[in-house]
Amino acid sequence: MMWRKRPLEGVRVLSLCHTVAAPFCTMILGDLGADVIKVEIPGSGDYSRGMYPVIDGQSAVYLSLNRNKRSITLNLKEKEGREILYAIAKKSDIMVENFTPGVVDRLGVGYGDIKKVNPNIIYCSISGFGQSGPYRELPAYDPVLQGMGGFMAVTGEPECPPVRVGVAVVDLATGMYAAVAVLASLMVKREEGIGQYIDVSLFDVASSWMSYAAHYYWITNREPPKMGSAHFSMAPYQCFKTGDRKYISVCCGNESTWKRLCSALGREDLSENPDFALNRNRVENREKLTRILEEIFQSKSSHEWLEILRKNEVPSGPVYSLEEQFSDPQLLHREMVLEVDHPTLGRTRQIGLPTKFSTFAFDIKPPPLLGEHTEEILRTLANYSEEEIKKARENHVI
Repeated sequence: MMWRKRPLEGVRVLSLCHTVAAPFCTMILGDLGADVIKVEIPGSGDYSRGMYPVIDGQSAVYLSLNRNKRSITLNLKEKEGREILYAIAKKSDIMVENFTPGVVDRLGVGYGDIKKVNPNIIYCSISGFGQSGPYRELPAYDPVLQGMGGFMAVTGEPECPPVRVGVAVVDLATGMYAAVAVLASLMVKREEGIGQYIDVSLFDVASSWMSYAAHYYWITNREPPKMGSAHFSMAPYQCFKTGDRKYISVCCGNESTWKRLCSALGREDLSENPDFALNRNRVENREKLTRILEEIFQSKSSHEWLEILRKNEVPSGPVYSLEEQFSDPQLLHREMVLEVDHPTLGRTRQIGLPTKFSTFAFDIKPPPLLGEHTEEILRTLANYSEEEIKKARENHVI
């Protein structure tokens, strides 16, 4: 099959992004074929470059968020550094930044400044609380927003201290929302020839992801309870320990699945029991049901139970370690573990693209070294000569 070009080839993204949310947004755009130019601070670069663990000078956090990008170092506090940024912005379609509101304006690279050199730019600002409101200038990291955004209210075991989701879920969700907003704006730009300003807030995104938990509260006037691995609206819908001391997830989202589970367990009587016949009965009698199911699942190994449950079309699966997850044959078949040659680490792995397309192939370039493409970008986009590049370096502009 002949592969076409990727959908964002020819689109240039200027990225003033650090840590997680905004780099994840621009990585998505880069995966789709955009030329992403990552602007970093000379000497130190993106904050994530120093996040633990660091092997051979490369941080796991940085490696996970910055493939398919080119890196240029610019000192935006210097006039010449800003002039270089303006030259790149003039030839870009999109700009993404995630500084605390007001910082880019003080640096002279805010939306108003960039719009003067490129009136049709799509400019996306990502921040903890948005560009307006009483919390506008407050700094925020993912755990702060998991706490304020409701995640910690519904996560963890009952009566236990607050627990955060183990990955930066609010940051990653915000990066996805921002990428969707940028793509929508790109459609408008292609149809109408106009750019726009996009304001994305981690607090807003976290709140939007409360989804059915918020509606649970609104229609019952009660906070959804913390349920550990269980679900406050369905039962059984949780993890169970099996006879070999491993855990499996078992999910009954409707009555037909519940009946199939009872059949798989050899306990058809449970489906006829008025305490468990309907989901609302099972939720109301959750503790009683859980004790019964825990005892049953102790009678066989996780492998045995998964064979039985899947044969009976009961949604279920093992609780994996990362080693088990990324060696799973289904994940490997879907090309969700890819390898790439890194300039200092050699052959290294990257998580694949979770969306599959019929008309183009997915390839990756390794996350760039700090300033790896500075001279290349200066020559091609800022029309710098070798002498000008040398002088800019001597003056600590790059």
